Amino acid sequence: MNAPAAMQAMVLDAPHRPLELRSLPVPSPGPGEVLLKVRACGVCRTDLHLVDGELPEPRLPIIPGHEVIGEVVAGGEGTPQFPPGRRLGVPWLGWTCGECEACRSGRENLCERARFHGYTLDGGYAQFLCADARYCFPIPPDIDDAHAAPLLCAGLIGFRSYRFCRDAGPALGIYGFGAAAHILAQIAAFEGKQVFAFTRPGDRAAQHFARQHGAAWAGDADETPPRPLDAAIIFAPAGELVPTALAAVKPGGVVVCGGIHMSDIPSFPYRLLWQERVVRSVANLQRRDGEEFFPLAARAGVRTEVELFPLEEANLALDRLRAGRLSGAAVLLPG
Repeated sequence: MNAPAAMQAMVLDAPHRPLELRSLPVPSPGPGEVLLKVRACGVCRTDLHLVDGELPEPRLPIIPGHEVIGEVVAGGEGTPQFPPGRRLGVPWLGWTCGECEACRSGRENLCERARFHGYTLDGGYAQFLCADARYCFPIPPDIDDAHAAPLLCAGLIGFRSYRFCRDAGPALGIYGFGAAAHILAQIAAFEGKQVFAFTRPGDRAAQHFARQHGAAWAGDADETPPRPLDAAIIFAPAGELVPTALAAVKPGGVVVCGGIHMSDIPSFPYRLLWQERVVRSVANLQRRDGEEFFPLAARAGVRTEVELFPLEEANLALDRLRAGRLSGAAVLLPG
């Protein structure tokens, strides 16, 4: 497959401004990189935080997007021999140094010099993308492009969050039921968890959506669940949910904050944390997360709910996400 000289891409020049559709040169893969023709790219809440100026010091101008499904066009010098047409997924974490203390201790997700697609590296809101082959994942063949795209961040960050409370017990609470939650709920139910979903107060549509995707119970975020939780994961970027979740978990329970951005956590009484409850965050991903997650998603028969948008309607997709008017995940199709 030969790449054309130019491609269409949606570009962010500055926060708080709409993305602009531009014609740009198709990038050339460097050493260890692959050039991919983008077949689908999910729209993540992190993209929204980028556009809304809530992430510090992005590389600008930037092409957003880090839930990318693409097919190999060419490889740079020293790149593993992925055959042309091979389908790969490209996530948020795009490069690590391999030399810092975090990398050398097996915590590459905390690399001091890490680079990220759609933030410090160009991402998938485009027709072509160059990516470090080390951070590209083979995608199970029975999941089509559009439905696979949300797995690359919503799925992976949800799964990494789940790893930190997987052994806590059977009762799992999920606060904020969107793209990540509807994937993780299916994994958790497959592994025998009882999932309790918490949504914005009065959002009956989201609660119905949660029950359709594995939740045994769904209610308002300020409700007390029918039984104490062993663990809770917070996907909503709302810091006030941390004390709410702590109040809902048992002694020894774990509350995991799964987002890259969250509003300030309000003060709360020590008694909510006492009895060895734990609050922790999750950052980025490790390659082993993808290596474990994608086969598990295939075994569990995970189905993603998506709404499709052409590339040039990326701003509309972001607006819908900002307003909470998406069921599941938005996915851009570059055409």
